[in-house]
Amino acid sequence: MTDRRSFLAGMFAMSLCPSVSWADAGSPAFLSAARKPDGSYALSGLSSQGQVRFEIPLPGRGHAAAAHPHRPEAVAFARRPGNFALVIDCVGGKTRQVVEAPAGRHFYGHGAFSDDGSLLFTAENDFDTINGVIGIWKVGERYERVGEFLSGGLGPHDVKLMPDLKHLVIANGGIETHPDSGRAKLNIPTMEPNLTYVSLDGTIVDQMSLPHAMHKNSIRHLSVGEDGVVAFAMQWQGDINESPELLGLHSMGGGDARLMQTGLAEHDRLQGYLGSVAYSAKKQLIAVTSPRGSVLYIYDTKSGKHVSTIKEADVCGVAMYNDEIYLTSGTGIVSKSDVSRETWRQSHHCNWDNHLIKI
Repeated sequence: MTDRRSFLAGMFAMSLCPSVSWADAGSPAFLSAARKPDGSYALSGLSSQGQVRFEIPLPGRGHAAAAHPHRPEAVAFARRPGNFALVIDCVGGKTRQVVEAPAGRHFYGHGAFSDDGSLLFTAENDFDTINGVIGIWKVGERYERVGEFLSGGLGPHDVKLMPDLKHLVIANGGIETHPDSGRAKLNIPTMEPNLTYVSLDGTIVDQMSLPHAMHKNSIRHLSVGEDGVVAFAMQWQGDINESPELLGLHSMGGGDARLMQTGLAEHDRLQGYLGSVAYSAKKQLIAVTSPRGSVLYIYDTKSGKHVSTIKEADVCGVAMYNDEIYLTSGTGIVSKSDVSRETWRQSHHCNWDNHLIKI
């Protein structure tokens, strides 16, 4: 007798069961890529208590994923420079489709769905023309490439849907790369990172660039609050002893960015590198991770200052869920914290990768 899970998976795969939801995949709260003890890779769904709800094999190391807003489906992206993205049925635990970047492109590890789930936007590198590109994919039983537009800069790493549901914000890291050079950074002396805001057809409506003295501060990862404020985390590409602040806030149409302030000793511990960022508009808090410093820092957006530290070896993934802070580490830890203390932790036999993606 076919069990309910297998039945639903089959119905979902045939697009015959529109009522199938994330609850049928175990009601996960997050997605995270991981490396398993045998050296293989997987995408996992994690509950709000840190339990693994599903685990689906990946052909190589993953970076981040995009969760479909309405059906239990995820797109898992390869780590840069990778040219695969897997469309995963999270109920059946199977890969439905391998989406490949067009010739002359590679993915940057991040993507975002439109609010209705009909489109997927992917951050890409056109390494022949040295342009950042956002690919547009029509979402149906299969994913079909239907268009693209320029990202407004080089190295578009992260991309998020804005809360008005009409615009995207793009973290153009400013770094030129080419797959023939692996992960080498080819233009550090001339890099120009920016935040670019576009309508869903690619029309640029606003851009924010850092002062020239900070042009080596690569804007990498984003978290967008319900208030439309964008928190952006950076990675310094210059002399580590000259690293400026690495965390900022910006609003579309709002002019210059506002940088969060970190004390000297705490700043030095970051080693010029932030891994992930999560912002709560309700609590007016930002949480950022530094795997190099093995710390999660919490900032108060009202004062703009660092207010709390959580120490965790090789921490990188961070997310806000019900305005509480969740983190993952390369040592297999999943934990939940508030500003003052850790409230629980789970340990898993895996190495969680860079990002913890809220569903």
